[in-house]
Amino acid sequence: MDAKLVQGRLRLSADVGGTFTDVASFDEPTGKLMLGKTLTTHQRLVTGIETGVEKAGASFPQAQLFLHGTTVAINTILERTGAPCALLTTQGFRDIYEIGRVNRPEAYNLFFQKHKPLIDRDLRFDIRERCDAQGRVLIPLDEQQVLDTVAEAVKKGVKAVAILFLHSYRNPAHEKRAKALVEQAFPDLFVTASHELSQEYREYERTSTTAANAYVGPRVRTYLGEMDKHLTETGFTGTFLVVQSTGGLFDIEEAQQSCIRMLESGPAAGVIGSKMLCDQIGLKNAIAFDMGGTTAKAGVIYQGDVLMTGGQIVGGYASGLPLQIPMIDIQEVGTGGGSIARIEAGALRVGPESAGSSPGPVCYGLGGTEPTVTDCNLVLGRLAPDRFLGGEMKLDLKSAERAIENGIAEPLELGTLEAADGILRVAVTKMSHMVRWVTTERGLDAADFAMVAYGGAGPLHASMIARELRIGKLIIPFAPGHFSAYGMLFADLRRDLVNTWFKPFADVSFDEMEALYQAMEKAGAEDLERSRDMTVDTISLRGADMRYVGQEHAVTVDIPTELFKSKDRDGIKKLFDAVHETRYGYHNPQEKAEIVSLRSATVGRMKKPEREKLDHGGAAPNAAFSGNRPVYFSGVGMVDTPTYDRAKLVAGNRINGPALIEEHASTTVVFPQDNVEVDAFGNLHIEIGRA
Repeated sequence: MDAKLVQGRLRLSADVGGTFTDVASFDEPTGKLMLGKTLTTHQRLVTGIETGVEKAGASFPQAQLFLHGTTVAINTILERTGAPCALLTTQGFRDIYEIGRVNRPEAYNLFFQKHKPLIDRDLRFDIRERCDAQGRVLIPLDEQQVLDTVAEAVKKGVKAVAILFLHSYRNPAHEKRAKALVEQAFPDLFVTASHELSQEYREYERTSTTAANAYVGPRVRTYLGEMDKHLTETGFTGTFLVVQSTGGLFDIEEAQQSCIRMLESGPAAGVIGSKMLCDQIGLKNAIAFDMGGTTAKAGVIYQGDVLMTGGQIVGGYASGLPLQIPMIDIQEVGTGGGSIARIEAGALRVGPESAGSSPGPVCYGLGGTEPTVTDCNLVLGRLAPDRFLGGEMKLDLKSAERAIENGIAEPLELGTLEAADGILRVAVTKMSHMVRWVTTERGLDAADFAMVAYGGAGPLHASMIARELRIGKLIIPFAPGHFSAYGMLFADLRRDLVNTWFKPFADVSFDEMEALYQAMEKAGAEDLERSRDMTVDTISLRGADMRYVGQEHAVTVDIPTELFKSKDRDGIKKLFDAVHETRYGYHNPQEKAEIVSLRSATVGRMKKPEREKLDHGGAAPNAAFSGNRPVYFSGVGMVDTPTYDRAKLVAGNRINGPALIEEHASTTVVFPQDNVEVDAFGNLHIEIGRA
């Protein structure tokens, strides 16, 4: 451990994924950055984090700040391992959670299955109360019924209660009172109310969001509580913050209550890191692509800003559950290094089942028996058996070959190499569809973007995905295998608020709108007040959900402050038209528009780490050359391929493909016809060949 490091000067960040736990340690006075990576310990996640911190040469007592991202919340939903919950809702609306929307994603599928609610019908209860759409009380809350109903639910074994009353986004008084009653009478229950999570209309989406928060709440609250206790016991006296799905940070008390806001915390940090990288090198449009051991994720930086969304469907569009909270627009697919390849109905299938960290891929030697994506990369020569994780883990090549041969090659009458290549191509096709979803489905052409590829497995597959999507440029950032943990160091404190406000845009009063924004900004600033000493300054961002009159759904328009100050109605309308054109390929300047909701984000900006520049050298990377080995490329076969040690590359080095660029936690595959250049910050810029 570095003797120069003293108590209270480190920033620590930890990203807990399905397969690996990544840690970044930044020493603010010296600018020293240390990284650690270890297998995720699912039985006790804290153990993996502590091991990662040790590998980064740090300890918790040295830290003034601990930033954390985890997949606990989303995995709880996807695996259906949450707590038994009860739902209290307005009388007559008990079944809205199950009915959902009337749209049918697969109109001609006779076997189509709708979403399955997280709360069973016998645990969904009607409560006598009612407010109208303006928030006026029509039927007072029956307080005794609330208590009797929850008492009945507790007898059935519930551990959490979700409260959703009609039009509570206008008047949350009944929800607040019901929550207070339940918490006072049943202090051991996790209780959540919809107005705390979503102040927008659409009762089905609000119900689904609140139910999801109740479902994951007990598990997440317990986990964060154990983590906080462990930090205290180890001598940590700093601040513990959690990454939200917006890429912002919030404190542990809020995270333990609004658990659903940390659904995409790890992936969001990677997108924030990509935004930082794009700002650093002057890149306006980029796809942030993250491939780890269990899943692959993608987000977008467009015209210099991270694309956000007001909600997302968890578990797939056809049968997933909607969440109505602000978050980075991230799509993901169950394809990672640990994704298992199988023959099903005579066809090759890759994922979504993953070997995870235990037993892991066959080549880990920890008990895995089915071939995975990582096994294929090893067999094709793209991973070195003796240099995985810097040599900390030795990979078993022969076992990987046997698994692919027995499980895939022989049933399909293929050679082992062809079978391994086929598995990778299936995985790449799935990931390419996922990238299209976050670009093409948003009205964007992936070919107009560069792709920032990270995660331990991202640089291994990025060139194949780029070819599939006609992307011309790849950027492999510094330390891609730890990039989400590294990206957390660039996150800011953030509070997002939304206020439903139906108004024809032509009739909007700017003074009334300004008052609403100022009220939201004041509330956001108050939420950040406890952490004010950690921020450099505070800024407010404004936006509005707008649509043409007669439409059902809206698009979010980011609105510069100067347009409010000048009351530029035409300027805001032009912004909306441009966003609508990008999203749907259509706009009409003559068509009347209306506002649906106002959005406010209060951001407490924190001091950012600065990356040191590399020494500059010539084009030839002679010092980094580490040897040659045969590598299999589709359509070419085995090619004698040079390998390079990334740690020894300097700015200005150029490499022509084919090549492998190896580092501690990842390997970058440079295909034939690709060309690489190292920039001043150590990023690899890869021009994709078209041959």
